[in-house]
Amino acid sequence: MSARRDNLIVGLDIGTTKICAIVGNLTEDGIDIVGIGSSPSHGLRKGVVINIDSTVQSIRKAIEEAELMAGCEIKTVFAGIAGGHIKGINSQGVIAIKNREVSNEDVKRVIEAAKAIAIPMDREVIHILPQEFIIDDQDGIREPLGMSGVRLEAKVHIVTGAAASAQNIVKSCNRAGLDVSDIVLEQLASSEAVLSPEEKELGVALVDIGGGTTDVAIFVDGAIKHTSVLSLGGHQITNDIAVGLRTPMAEAEKIKHKYGCCLASMVGKDETIEVPSVGGRKPRILSRQLLAEILEPRVEEIFTLVNREIVKSGYEDMIASGVVITGGSTILEGMPELAEQIFNLPVRRGVPQKIGGLVDVVNSPVYATGVGLVIYGSRHMEVASHFPTTQSDDSLFRKVSKRMKEWFGEFF
Repeated sequence: MSARRDNLIVGLDIGTTKICAIVGNLTEDGIDIVGIGSSPSHGLRKGVVINIDSTVQSIRKAIEEAELMAGCEIKTVFAGIAGGHIKGINSQGVIAIKNREVSNEDVKRVIEAAKAIAIPMDREVIHILPQEFIIDDQDGIREPLGMSGVRLEAKVHIVTGAAASAQNIVKSCNRAGLDVSDIVLEQLASSEAVLSPEEKELGVALVDIGGGTTDVAIFVDGAIKHTSVLSLGGHQITNDIAVGLRTPMAEAEKIKHKYGCCLASMVGKDETIEVPSVGGRKPRILSRQLLAEILEPRVEEIFTLVNREIVKSGYEDMIASGVVITGGSTILEGMPELAEQIFNLPVRRGVPQKIGGLVDVVNSPVYATGVGLVIYGSRHMEVASHFPTTQSDDSLFRKVSKRMKEWFGEFF
């Protein structure tokens, strides 16, 4: 057990509708998923913690379930962050190379130069993601170490978020008895699990539709070029069903999973569904077509907003391999077909790849972020320092921020 204990990585996807803990075991062949725990989430709204106590209870439940399945104790986690407050910006920096040969020191300095942009006091840098390096007008360099030249430029993508939101995620984990190794942008985590290197190279848009938010990430030439979060997700779809069919939210959620289809043209005219009523009235039999007519406009709205975001980013013509949709809401029948109509690009559902162990259990878009957090954690584990919980929340958070600011070092 102790040998295995050191190789365990835990991803904690703190979502608006569910909190999910996934335990991965690092083996010589890669990552084996050995435990999964999931619990309904009650303390978040649109990806942001609004009630710490409820969030802590949900985290504890998910962690206990995962511990039981994996037969181990969980102490540290890689936690996901999302929400409308997340903003991504591209920036670049230039420096002179000291010894005519690029050293680690030069790489750190050029990234420092690139991140010297005005960031408001209430925002935190979550990631600094190098896109490419340029040495004396030679561009497209991924790995500049050891190359000769006199001037080094770096293009980076900087992701910032509201400091308070990130702090509340760390606090909730601490109160549940966990240390946070790192806070990771959710679409960045999902991309680790569902995108192939070829897709990132050719150009791809990842659309992760969760319960409260829809997260977008665009990759071109193997590097992340654009990130954004829309405060719209599966919760709105469920709400539409509840209002349109006059049924309680819990029942609307069940109906969505069991009968939901977001393309009315795919539903047979004679298909029916049973809908429970509110206030003790008798259940009603309604046509499934009616349900599809409620779902289609809302899903269309989400994809239209995403499409607008892709056009606004300026990378619409560069995503040659199309769009990958993932996240719990994309299980709905007809989702890829409707997305193809709106994006005018090939669309596929993304499920976690490149993993072993309980593959059949996590083989669903629902677990993309959780599995992605484990893969991300395995890549950055050596550098992630673990923080004891005995410190005050504030100093702990400062340390987590410092860790994130040193994040670029993990590329080299």
